[in-house]
Amino acid sequence: MRYGIAQRPFLSRWPVYLFLLTAVTILAYRPAWHGGFLWDDDAYVTNNELLTAPDGLRRIWFSFESPSQYFPLVYTTFRIERALWGLNPAGYHVVNVLLHVANALLVWRLMARLRVPGAWLAGAIFALHPVQVESVAWITERKNVLMGFFFLLTLLTWIEFLEQQMTRRWRLYLLALVLYALALLSKTTACTLPAALLLILWLQKRAINKERLVQVVPFLILGIAMGLLTVWWERYHQGTRGPLFALGPIERILIASRAVWFYLGKLFWPSNLTFIYPRWMVSPTHLLDYAWLAAGGGACAAIALARKHVGRSLEVAALYFVATLSPVIGFIMLYTFRYTFVADHYQYLASIGPIALASAGVATLAAAFKESRHFILGAGVCILVALAMLTWRQSTMYADIEALWRTTIARNPDCWMAHNNLGIVLAQKNEIDEAIAHYRKTLEMSPDFADADYNLGSALLQKGEIDAAILHCQRAVTIQPNDPEAQVGLGNALFQKGLIDESIVHYQKALAIRPYYVTAHYNVSSAFLKKGEIDEAIFHCQAALSVQPEHADAHTNLAAALVQKGEIANAIEQYEKALQIAPRSVPALNNLAWIFATYSDPAFRDGTKALELAQEANESSGRSNPVILRTLAAAHANAGQFSKAVEVGQLALSLTDWQSALGNALQKDIAGYQAGLPYRENTNQ
Repeated sequence: MRYGIAQRPFLSRWPVYLFLLTAVTILAYRPAWHGGFLWDDDAYVTNNELLTAPDGLRRIWFSFESPSQYFPLVYTTFRIERALWGLNPAGYHVVNVLLHVANALLVWRLMARLRVPGAWLAGAIFALHPVQVESVAWITERKNVLMGFFFLLTLLTWIEFLEQQMTRRWRLYLLALVLYALALLSKTTACTLPAALLLILWLQKRAINKERLVQVVPFLILGIAMGLLTVWWERYHQGTRGPLFALGPIERILIASRAVWFYLGKLFWPSNLTFIYPRWMVSPTHLLDYAWLAAGGGACAAIALARKHVGRSLEVAALYFVATLSPVIGFIMLYTFRYTFVADHYQYLASIGPIALASAGVATLAAAFKESRHFILGAGVCILVALAMLTWRQSTMYADIEALWRTTIARNPDCWMAHNNLGIVLAQKNEIDEAIAHYRKTLEMSPDFADADYNLGSALLQKGEIDAAILHCQRAVTIQPNDPEAQVGLGNALFQKGLIDESIVHYQKALAIRPYYVTAHYNVSSAFLKKGEIDEAIFHCQAALSVQPEHADAHTNLAAALVQKGEIANAIEQYEKALQIAPRSVPALNNLAWIFATYSDPAFRDGTKALELAQEANESSGRSNPVILRTLAAAHANAGQFSKAVEVGQLALSLTDWQSALGNALQKDIAGYQAGLPYRENTNQ
């Protein structure tokens, strides 16, 4: 199976191929088009303040604040998209799918430039193979498809540079370096590209002499520099230290050898693809663990023996596959290794080697057995149809986050991470008891997983079990004191307990770790409001809004603080901004209605709006909240509807303790309404 068969007849039909491949690929990913945000998408997109902060672009490129590794180009694309379509996930999905389509076309073009038989089939398999779904349907994996785009463009530019003889060829060389830098700035696993450059030289039987090596050295330097940065980042910012990651060299080799066979197996038989695979247990003392390494040695020997029959193609495909996988198969510890050693998206580009080899085999057989040519090519088309159907089915799993985690648990029952993340989904749906069950299951499997303690504490807080919530949040902070989310979780629990000063301490610790943490700024503003420290509350509201201007609750808190300072006009403006962002925000509706109905200065009163806003707040809150019913009663009284005001006020009183502050206030209100007097807010309050 020697490469070198030209494909002139097919190349003349390339526009048809381009259209068909694009259309079929987009259609195969149809279930993912309108999928929501998944795991890590919150850190990368929805809750990433770097995408909205005025100085976010500078911090993306020149700070250590990125939520994962150093992917500045990826976060830049997300920042642009956040400005274009906000938090509508469809836009992000469309960009990922289009990048994948572009990559498939680049694979086809690359194989054609290398004169690989079946280049069109290689591009189609790459586009439609279900193992690629994770890279395309998961918004976070923008880093994979974006890196792939620049990686493949670099290889094509390198080939063009090799084939050009004119002076301007050095412009191509510089362009290749720029494209490679863009690939590295998208994802560091592009650092394996220098190996691909040398393999292209070897496949084309070009001399790998001193001149060629000098040309490859700048690529190598860029790759090593970015690789070292990432290793440092993983170790000191992602926390790939401690006994969980302290694997010896033999264990790493055993993991790597098994991983190579795992990925190859999923390419040729893509069954039971799942989001998180079971984490293997390996030991240098178990002889069976060496079977994968032995099989690898046998495969190397077989490839060497086959060289005289098939040329360099088999060696190039195998070397490219292993070299491109090398950063993610166990030699270097990654944060994700805490729960799995393998993931489908790790072989996004590495898969090109085996795919190209298989495609070349089909095309070569079709050329050799001309009488069976249509049968062989027909079989290839049937494989593509089957792959497209599998991709469609796999994409449905990524269309719904709950389906993703339930499917993962069904295929990997011991996946503590899936139990934890399913708990988060259920908590967001207010299915608190089931969420708590999954958090407890997580802690049974992984007792030191701080996130599960934090999540369990938050769920218990929703149930009103404040002391138990404090216990679990304290444990999360003890395990991971530098986790700002754990600090905020404990602050929330202490706040609900009424320990306001203690809650402020933990909110401020969170802000010391992450100065632009919007949730911490907002929550500490609530604590300062509760204490009556109005200027501090205003400062933190403004800090939250400087990062996330569309934070409706921060506008509401700021308005409440301004009311206490007597800046009523500014407060009304902030409440109205909150309602523009979140039209059904009950606190904003109620508080603004209260100003319009009760404020002593008639310039700020608006009877019509007061009644409209109070009625909407009452409907949104289920018509059983005594605080909101008090506002509605005041609005009726302000409109001169005193009998209705008395009726609503008495309903509110029936829903609260008569001896409480609210109960006493309602009794005074009702007495005034019975006397035909509307309630007026004391301007000195």
